Parts: sequence; C-alpha cells; structure tokens
Amino acid sequence: MSEPNLWRASSAEHFAAPALDHDLTVDLAVIGGGFTGLAAALEAARQGASVCVLEAETVGHGGSGRNVGLANAGLWLPPETVVVQMGATAGHRLITALAAAPARVFDLIAREGIACEPTRTGTLHLAHAPSGLKDLAERHRQGVALGAPLRLLDAAETARRTGTSAYHGALFDPRAGTIQPLAYARGLARAAQAAGAKICEHTAVSALTRQSGHWQLVAGGKTLRAKALLVATNAYHLGIRSPFRPQFVAVSYCQFATAPLPISQRKTILAGGEGCWDTATVMSSFRLDQAGRLILGGIGNSEGAGGPLHAAWARRKLAALFPTLKGIAFEHAWRGRIAMTGDHIPKIVGFGPDAFACFGYSGRGIGPGTVFGTDAAQALLSGNPDLLPVTPVATHTERFTALREVYYETGASLVHAISARAAG
Repeated sequence: MSEPNLWRASSAEHFAAPALDHDLTVDLAVIGGGFTGLAAALEAARQGASVCVLEAETVGHGGSGRNVGLANAGLWLPPETVVVQMGATAGHRLITALAAAPARVFDLIAREGIACEPTRTGTLHLAHAPSGLKDLAERHRQGVALGAPLRLLDAAETARRTGTSAYHGALFDPRAGTIQPLAYARGLARAAQAAGAKICEHTAVSALTRQSGHWQLVAGGKTLRAKALLVATNAYHLGIRSPFRPQFVAVSYCQFATAPLPISQRKTILAGGEGCWDTATVMSSFRLDQAGRLILGGIGNSEGAGGPLHAAWARRKLAALFPTLKGIAFEHAWRGRIAMTGDHIPKIVGFGPDAFACFGYSGRGIGPGTVFGTDAAQALLSGNPDLLPVTPVATHTERFTALREVYYETGASLVHAISARAAG
C-alpha cells in the first residue's frame, strides 16, 4: 500500500505552492486550504480582491482530501427538524441554499474545468432496516413538500441499482452526485491561483490578533495583514493562538478501496454510478470511482487502537453486500475527521470585525463547504452578512467534546465487534 489515501494516489489534478516567504498585506486572509477556504479564495479573487490562503500542510490535507466524495443536497437533518431548530425564516434560508449546493458544485467544476471525476447521477440513502425505510419515507414527504425531486425506491429497485439485496429501500436524490474530492480541492486551488489568489502551503499560522483596524497572522516567522479574515480549518484547527477556537466533536471516518473491479462486476454493482450511505446509527457508505474501485466507508479510526477491528469489519461488510467480492483485498485504507456540532447544523461565528469562521458541516462538507466559502467571501468583501446562508453568531460552545468523541469511537468499535460475533 504505497499511498494509503486513494484520492492522493488517483488525483488527476496536481497542485503545489511554496510557503509564505515574505510579509504581505491583502484584502482577505484565509486560514485553511480545503473546500471552504479555497471556494472563498476563488470568489474573492474573481471579484478583484487580493487574497492569501495559508495552509499548514498541503491543499486538501484535511477532510476535503479524505471524505467519501458525495456531493449531496441539504444536511443530514430532515428539513422540518432544521426549521424547528433554527426557526422558519432562518431554517428555510439554509434549506434553500443547500438544496442548490450540488448544482453550484457541478457548475463550478464545469466552469473551471476541474478534472475530479464529476458524476451527477444521483445518490441513494439506503434503508438498513424497516425503521430506516420509515425514516426515509418521512424524509421523502418533507422534501417533496419543498419541491425536491426525490424518489422513494422499494427493495427491488434498490437491489437493481446497487447490486445488493441487503437494503429495504432507498431515497434517491437526482440533484446529487459523486466527485474525486481531493482533485476538486486541488482544482479549486488551481482556479483561485489563476484568478490572482496567493496560496501558501506548509504555512502554519501560529498566532492571530486584531491590531489597528486589521487582522495580523504570524506564520513561519512572516506576517500577513488583512482587512478581512476567514478561518476555514474545520476539524483540523490546531495550534493557533487566537481570540477564536472552533468548538466541535471530532468524529473519525475510515475508508477502504479495492482494485478496479472487472467490467462484468461493474455492470451489476452501482451500474448507474450513484453514491450510497445507509440509515444505521453507525452508518456506512459505498461508491465506485471512475476506474471502478469499490470504496467502502464507516465511522471509526482505522489508524487508532481499533484499526484492526474496523478493517476486519470492512472485509465482512464487503462480502455481505457483494458475495462475489468476498476475499478481495483492499489496496487503500485511510481516515479523516468530521467536525460534528451538537445540533448537526453548520456554524458561522463572527468573532471580530470583518472576521468569520465556518465549521461544523457534520459530514456534509462538499456542498456546504463550497456554498459557505463562496458566500462568506461575498459577505466579507461587501460588508453584507445577509449574503450568508446562516446568520453569524458571536460565539458557539460545545460541551463534553472529549467525552463525546470517545463515545462515537467506542460505539463504532462495539458495533463493528458485534457484527464480527454475529458473522461468526
């Protein structure tokens, strides 16, 4: 396994940029080279603003280069729950913004010519049990009431589309699709740079302060000054002395990828190219990439103490879903971190003048990250926060984050262990 992360091994987009090597003053400073930060940089540069992105590692190093690659509409939450939690006006504002998220992603890919395997043939939310099908039926009712073109599929149609009879039905969303996520991030960086943005990799911000009407960032002994600031580090916010620190629960998600499947098997397994995830509390996902590799994912830290347990679960899960693939080896295995908020709604914190932090996508990073980043750039440059998909808050607090992180990992490990006992 020369490169554990499939996305790094297979990306058709390539990007590299030097570290910040001199002091600089710009209109907009961005911390974090993922979907949010790069979408913001691209939008700001296209508007003619001077912008600099500081990335501690390389573009897409965090969740943007490690996720499943499902470009979905909306949030994990059903629409009525969003409205209950946020109120009617704010809730529908966010629902409307994220309903259009896949279109914005795929339009941006087409406009910038990003080679990220865009496949817009929909996604399938799979019912793992009768209770899951009941949940999907309710989500279907709520979505259709708001004009979403959703279809509720029975078990037979679900089996025909997926190639497995393991599910009781599915909710099909034709607005959505799949991408190669790291290639998308690199393509955003390339496009932003071409539009005039300065992107600095291997440039970790160590300190952030507000001084004399501007923001001052210290990174690698150099100083970046900016009129406006966007913190877009999400689940990978580390080591910055700052008046702001995002609060969230970090949840690990691991993935395992096979070699490209033979054409004969690809004709029966997700022949339509949909990406899938299920309704289980400890959820799992699967999809194909353009080369025909099957990519299976689930909650859990494959690099931690429970790594062997999660890997064994993945082998069993693959065989249970697709018996013809029993015994096939995984050629890639990697994991990333998800920033979860207690209510599963993304946050924008306005922690100072002309400064926002966007985080907490709770497993829905591609569409919301693109929308939040683009809109944050527009709002910061115009001074109009009404352009944002959610109203900024002054602070956001999460309680018992460390305990909840242990809960998620322990729960995933227990479920994967129980499945081993059941299989035995």
